[in-house]
Amino acid sequence: MTALDLLKRRIAASGPVTVAEFMRLSLAGEGAGYYETRDPLGRAGDFVTAPEISQMFGELIGLWCVDAWERTGAPDPFLLVELGPGRGTLMADALRAAKVRPAFLSAMRLHLVEISRPLRDAQEQRLGAFHPLWHDDTTTLPDGPALIVGNEFLDALPIHQFQMTEQGWRERGVDLAGDGLSWTLMSPGAQTGLLQPAHRRAKPGEMAEVCPAALSLGGALGARVAEDGIATLFIDYGPAASAVGDSLQAVKAHRFCDPLTEVGAADLTAHVDFAAVAHAAREAGARVHGAVAQATFLETLGIRTRAALLSAKANEEDRVAIAQAMTRLIDPRQMGSLFKVLAISHPILHELAGFP
Repeated sequence: MTALDLLKRRIAASGPVTVAEFMRLSLAGEGAGYYETRDPLGRAGDFVTAPEISQMFGELIGLWCVDAWERTGAPDPFLLVELGPGRGTLMADALRAAKVRPAFLSAMRLHLVEISRPLRDAQEQRLGAFHPLWHDDTTTLPDGPALIVGNEFLDALPIHQFQMTEQGWRERGVDLAGDGLSWTLMSPGAQTGLLQPAHRRAKPGEMAEVCPAALSLGGALGARVAEDGIATLFIDYGPAASAVGDSLQAVKAHRFCDPLTEVGAADLTAHVDFAAVAHAAREAGARVHGAVAQATFLETLGIRTRAALLSAKANEEDRVAIAQAMTRLIDPRQMGSLFKVLAISHPILHELAGFP
């Protein structure tokens, strides 16, 4: 049964579903979801993430992890966790860079949170030497000090969308329309309680989004690092401050498409509300760093110096590729401004690398 079949059956049985349920069934629905059935990365897939663009990205994340570990007294052992590791590219590059501190590698215990079987196989090929343990979600991670990295993880968590009308908020949903699907408006649910102050200034016709899963994760990981130590690093796209707007998008074969016509066959994402995630982490007792623009973070960590070192040993073709990759990562017109970086740490960490 396909994700579309699951969705139609659910709607036929109990009526329209929320956007959050639509995303959940499309992306991870009972073995038929988008992430459970394919490797979506690369030119042959649907999209490319920063670690696939350049090794520099993962290397700088690796050095950031080493620095954060040392700032907290180099606990041994500690968990190194990646949320949604893709093909394992980021972590492979990070651990290669981390060889500058052999004690870091000997102290770390690698854990990967991944639901996709094809991607778990790819991660095993790249990271098997480090004996990783896999988890379907963060609830089964062992206790103890942890460094947790999530690159383009939060954007795929299900969101609720609300539209302001002359009569107040209505929740956006998905309903059956002939042989296909259509958008509809439903009665507002309890999730309206998660709307931020900026959302409450919405005018009729404007949309607001909340992501309970991201807020819950921010709070849970904030409580964890406040209790057990070290930090969580999120890299994703979205505004630094809460704002109104419809950011739900579907991507297939590197092109935007209609979310309702490519159910289970396209990636679904939405902008991350970094301010809301940060608030949830602070409320749980953690210290928050950022969010800062990805360009600021990478340049502060030394991406230009790393690019120069790689270029010095490269041929002309590779030098051009290195320069293009760096531009894509830090240019404000590409990923440099839209993508943000947020760190959540133990309160004793007053400073972290990459956050001026």
